[in-house]
Amino acid sequence: MAGLKLDDVLAVIIKCINFAAIKHKNQRRKDPEKTPYINHPIGVARILTEEGNVRDVEVIQAALLHDTVEDTDTSFDEIEAEFGVNVCQLVREVTDDKHLPKAERKRLQIEHAAVSSPGAKLVKLADKLYNLRDLERASPEGWAPERVQEYFDWAQKVVNGLRGTNKDIEDSLDEIFKRQCQLIV
Repeated sequence: MAGLKLDDVLAVIIKCINFAAIKHKNQRRKDPEKTPYINHPIGVARILTEEGNVRDVEVIQAALLHDTVEDTDTSFDEIEAEFGVNVCQLVREVTDDKHLPKAERKRLQIEHAAVSSPGAKLVKLADKLYNLRDLERASPEGWAPERVQEYFDWAQKVVNGLRGTNKDIEDSLDEIFKRQCQLIV
């Protein structure tokens, strides 16, 4: 997508936001406020652009679309047809196989983190930062403190495999991990 004019970039980003908003329209986050789910992929893209200074349009598109296949009726073929092979590949890299048990999906995220493409690593870092900030703000309904701590511990293992990708996002994650450690001491 190199060489796109600003108007073209804006059109592509708005197309992704619209696509994701339609796909996630009936979904809510698990926080007490039941935040609209679309806030999450938009927030992940915002972290990349504002905090991570990422300007790769395909990475931003993948951030906006990163949960569509995993959490909606969207297929990879649909992503590829609408947004191209490169965006589809990034989305594929960050998508869990929901046919696998949860523990296996979590194990595979840790295992695949270090061998992911640079773009997929960026999306994963921003996704983890968004989710951990959300957990600091409010626990999801039905989550005991132990489950929250388990998520922090697991997320840190994933992030460790993503190190060396984006210092600013990693520094923000480290601040959260440091605060979390101080809470349990």
